[in-house]
Amino acid sequence: MTTVLLLRHGETTWNREGRMQGWAPTPLTDRGREQARRAGTAIAAAYDVDRVVASDLRRTRETTAELLGTLDVEPTFDRRWRERSFGELQGLTVEEVFEGHPEYSLLHAGVAGAQATPPCGESLIDTRERVVDGWEALVAEAAPDETVLVVTHGGPLFLLLAYVRGQDFETAMAEGWPENTGLAEFYVRRTEDGVTVDVRRDGEPLHEPVADHDDTHPAGREEGTAAVTERVADGDGVDPESE
Repeated sequence: MTTVLLLRHGETTWNREGRMQGWAPTPLTDRGREQARRAGTAIAAAYDVDRVVASDLRRTRETTAELLGTLDVEPTFDRRWRERSFGELQGLTVEEVFEGHPEYSLLHAGVAGAQATPPCGESLIDTRERVVDGWEALVAEAAPDETVLVVTHGGPLFLLLAYVRGQDFETAMAEGWPENTGLAEFYVRRTEDGVTVDVRRDGEPLHEPVADHDDTHPAGREEGTAAVTERVADGDGVDPESE
């Protein structure tokens, strides 16, 4: 049986401001870094992680750097685990997007909202196809007894839970959004009839909550974990493949 863990990144500056991040190179806050450290400690205590795969965006790279303080596994980066690209809507608040552009809202537009594509961005359906492609590739190459940790974003985590459970977008959305450093746990079994997946955790953090701090500095603190960060981040911390 293969175990796949999906972890959402730690809190970022734009999480605090309620902004749509998409592919923006937003840094973790101090609270987000502490969330990631606690997540790493909790995961190391509960699982024997063999492999770490992460989205290549800045916030997942920084989260991965903190995790590696306790998970001594060399990560690989895969852009298929990126958040949805919001294109020209990136940086707007959630209210500005869904009140000013209800055509992208599942609540207001239903299935049409999942099909709508922001200028220079991705539709929710396009994002799901990308994430499912990453999931299927990971499952196909994973060893039967392997434990793989994927460091990703709220969107891919939500979309994969819905896909595995056979839920429509509206039903899955009604069940809530994963918290920062929320963890989902999937058990993958291969049989003569194909692959079956059981969900054991669906996005709640494994660690104790981290106290809220008023930490919205724009640059983050890359030097705080410099020795580890060198293993996972490019020099300036900006996403290496962002368009």
